Amino acid sequence: MTERRIAVISAGLSNPSSTRMLADRLTGATLAQLRTQGVEATADVFELRDYAHAITDNLLTGFAPTELESMINTVVSADAIIAVTPIFSTSYSGLFKSFIDVLDPDAIAGKPVLIGANAGTARHSLAIDYAIRPLFAYLHADAVSTGVFAASADWGSAADDVAPLSARVERGARELADAIARREQAVAADPFDPATYLGEGRSFDHLLGGLAGE
Repeated sequence: MTERRIAVISAGLSNPSSTRMLADRLTGATLAQLRTQGVEATADVFELRDYAHAITDNLLTGFAPTELESMINTVVSADAIIAVTPIFSTSYSGLFKSFIDVLDPDAIAGKPVLIGANAGTARHSLAIDYAIRPLFAYLHADAVSTGVFAASADWGSAADDVAPLSARVERGARELADAIARREQAVAADPFDPATYLGEGRSFDHLLGGLAGE
């Protein structure tokens, strides 16, 4: 079985940052979920602030500097993406959007994506669905149903007991692991096996609606 690769994009600006903390939690939980399904995987983590100047140069010139090109190639060739951004002014950060803007529009089509976001208050939690998810829909990526939002309170003793961050992380990680495993099964399927394109237990007669016997 081929080892799967996950590209992790963290758009935090400080060091350390709660954005990176959330990215690490999502990555660890996803790798653990994959192991329970018998899928070996590794993760490449990228801090976008380390590429901020290169991303700006790319936007100005249309050409990616070597280090950014290498990073982009790793991201677009990965089996799945975990993307985490801080919420600024009710939406994703400018650095996060700038990175998305330098990607080819079709580069991550069909790729499973787990979205994460963080902000100072839970009032910004809907930004995942009204801002970030449409961005990945435009790129035709396959964002999993659960987006994981973390507010400042989620990291302290006052964390929400109704839906704790750990539960949200586990749910999102499980959905991403399931999406990766499904892709693994699809790749492993024999394209010349009739069951692959007819479906299990179906025949050509079934596909033709019985016309073959007339």
